[in-house]
Amino acid sequence: MIGRLAALCLFALLACTAAQAQPQTRTIEGAEAARSDWDAQAPPAQGWVPVTLMDQWQTRWPGHDGVVWYRLTWQQADPHVPTGLLVDYTCMAAAVYVNGSLIARDASLVEPLSRGWTAPRYFLLDAPLLRRGQNELLVRVSGLAAYQPAFGKATVGDPQTVESMYRAEKLVRHDLQLLDIAIGAVLTALFGLFWLLRRQDTTYGWFAFNGLFGLVYGYNFVAASPWPFPTTDGWQAFIAACYVAVAASYVIFLLRYADRRCPRFERILLGVAALALALALAFPQAMGPLRNVYVLPMMGLHYAASIAFVAFALRRGRRDQQVLGLCILLPLLVTLYDAAVYLGFVRGTGYVAAFTSPVMLLGMGFVLAHRFVGAMKRVEGFNLELQREVAAATGELSDTLNRQHALELSHSRAGERLKLVRDLHDGFGGTLVGAIARLEQAPEATPKADLVNLLKEMREDLRLVIDTTSQEHADLTDLIAPLRHRASRLLEAAKIDARWQLDGLEGIALDSARSLDLLRLLQEALTNVFKHSRAQRVEVRVALVGQRMVVRVRDDGRGLADRAEPQSFEGGTGLASMRLRAQRLGGVLQLASAADGTELRVDFPLAA
Repeated sequence: MIGRLAALCLFALLACTAAQAQPQTRTIEGAEAARSDWDAQAPPAQGWVPVTLMDQWQTRWPGHDGVVWYRLTWQQADPHVPTGLLVDYTCMAAAVYVNGSLIARDASLVEPLSRGWTAPRYFLLDAPLLRRGQNELLVRVSGLAAYQPAFGKATVGDPQTVESMYRAEKLVRHDLQLLDIAIGAVLTALFGLFWLLRRQDTTYGWFAFNGLFGLVYGYNFVAASPWPFPTTDGWQAFIAACYVAVAASYVIFLLRYADRRCPRFERILLGVAALALALALAFPQAMGPLRNVYVLPMMGLHYAASIAFVAFALRRGRRDQQVLGLCILLPLLVTLYDAAVYLGFVRGTGYVAAFTSPVMLLGMGFVLAHRFVGAMKRVEGFNLELQREVAAATGELSDTLNRQHALELSHSRAGERLKLVRDLHDGFGGTLVGAIARLEQAPEATPKADLVNLLKEMREDLRLVIDTTSQEHADLTDLIAPLRHRASRLLEAAKIDARWQLDGLEGIALDSARSLDLLRLLQEALTNVFKHSRAQRVEVRVALVGQRMVVRVRDDGRGLADRAEPQSFEGGTGLASMRLRAQRLGGVLQLASAADGTELRVDFPLAA
């Protein structure tokens, strides 16, 4: 791209040199000028003054908004020889006449004015337009005093030579501007996408904002009309506000690339840019002519920030910052000429920043791409380090989980052993106590059949554990029946009348663990009645009330306070075991004792 740009510049230089070397071309630098109003269709008869081209009339007629006519003459030896005509500059709009015949006219010679200053005009003249001897070129220029209205030089002569001059001029003032806009659009879109992918790196975002407003501002150099604004003032105010936004975002971009932040200063810049844009849209008639009031300070800030960054980069910056500083330095020097043209210190037909702007844009694109690649390399390195750390952490976690699994397995085994101990205590232990009591009360010559029956009861108690474990959802009525039979026989041996009430248990089933907890709780409660209460009567109620199971065991024996060995019940293994079982069932063990008896109650939900 840079090679192509150099070739285009060389082509323009050669074309200009060839034009100067051709004796058959003539550049007209003197003319007569006369002003008139917007509606003038013909030049005035009086008021003509001699001028030197290029001419800017705001210095001669300050405040004149309207039309100025320019009259030029040249000698033509043979009217039948084709002649090229180059009108290099008309600001803003113009109509061109040769020997009284209209040969070109901009679309709008009144507000909103066409913007004919963006490109030169070339015409091929021949008979009958040409005359032998003196020929007259008349140009009607429409302009506004606030925007440097002017008319440039005219060149006549050999068509091929004049056309080469035209192409060289058009290259500088129009084609390179389009190239600048195209490169800016690509880089703006590219680094805007980078910013969307890496929102935390705002350097790309500010470059994209700078490029976006730069595209709008750059369009000013190729736009043929002030559309969509109804007046030239509206267009100029908007473009000037865009330049303020360009300068503000450019300064913030340089701060970010230098790894600096100035929040208060940045907020002021953005506030000024927003205010300029709002005022330009709200008051275009004032903000357009007064554009220098707010453009010149931002132009100075633009130059100051560039110089400061170049100095910083060359003195202390990184390699990519130094490259960016060098890319900024060349356009910075070239744009001094453009600033002189803008301010009217130099009478020029166009701005030359388009020659160097692509170099700066490409340089900025290079360093931003370098920054992005560096960031990606750091991310890749971080990912590799993260993978190593994750692998190490995974290994440690695996070891920890293995140790935890072994520990949980050990706890599970200990819990199973504890559960077995409690089941043996609550079930088989109670049966064994009852068997011992029955044997102690039996006569010495106990029949063998009674002993066998007693051993069978103990066997049945062991089966209770097996049955509740193997039968996942056995009917509660079927599970309680064997316990009721054994407990009743035990209590009858102690002359305790046992009365059972089972309500709503048909078809109700609990899982094996809850069934065993319920049966062991009942068995332990009845064993304690048998061992400690000295009761004559005990009432057992197991009932389904709504969606809750109610278990109640009440005797009419001694209360806990009157028992000879209360600790065997109140603080012993039996009560603790029953509390734990009630908790596993989802309820709370409630114990009420008085002189006329003791009541044990558990209320738990049917669903676990």
